[in-house]
Amino acid sequence: MIVLICGFFIGAAVSLQVGTIFVIFGAEGMLGAANGKALSRELSPLITGFLLAGRAGAAITAEIASMKVNEQIDAMEAMAVDPIDYLVVPRLIAGVVMLPMLVGIFNLVGQIASVIVGVMIFDIDQGAFFQKMTTIVTPEDIWSGLQKAVIFGGIISLFSCKFGLEASGGAKGVGVATTTSVVTILLILLFVDFGITYIQIAL
Repeated sequence: MIVLICGFFIGAAVSLQVGTIFVIFGAEGMLGAANGKALSRELSPLITGFLLAGRAGAAITAEIASMKVNEQIDAMEAMAVDPIDYLVVPRLIAGVVMLPMLVGIFNLVGQIASVIVGVMIFDIDQGAFFQKMTTIVTPEDIWSGLQKAVIFGGIISLFSCKFGLEASGGAKGVGVATTTSVVTILLILLFVDFGITYIQIAL
C-alpha cells in the first residue's frame, strides 16, 4: 500500500513538473516517455529502496538487535544453529526477490498517474501519449531499473541484519542500531545508485 500511494503521487508530481516544461516547447506528447524513462531507470528503484529500508529494513534490524541483546542469538549458537543461515539468508532472499516486484508495481502505478495527468490536465491525445511512450521507453530501461532493485534488495537485507547482529547495550542499543542501520543504508543506496547508473550509461 505504501508503494502504491507513493508511486501514484510521485508519478503524478513528475508528470506535472515535466509537463509544464514540455508545454513551453509544444512537446506535450513526450510526457509519457519522459515519465516512463525517469521512473523505470531511476525513481522507482531508488524510492522503493528508500521505502523498503525505512519499513522492512528498520524492522529487521530492530528484531535481530532485540534477539542479540536478549542473548537469544547466543542461545541459538549454543544449540548449534547458525544465525547466518537461520536469520540472514531468508531475509536476503526475500529482499532480492521482493524489491524488483515492488519496483514493477511502482512503475505501473506511476505511469497510470502520468496518463491521468497528461490526459486530464494537459489535454494530451491518448494515442500520441502511448505511441511516444512505447517507442521511447524500451525493455532495456525497465531491465536497468530491475537490476538496481536486485542489488538494492541485497544491500538493504544484508546491512539491516549486520547492524542487528552487532547491537549491544539493551533497549537503547536496539534503538541506536535501528537508526544507524536506516541512515547508513540510505547513504549507501545513493552511492551505489550513482555507480550503477554510470556503469549502465557507459556500457
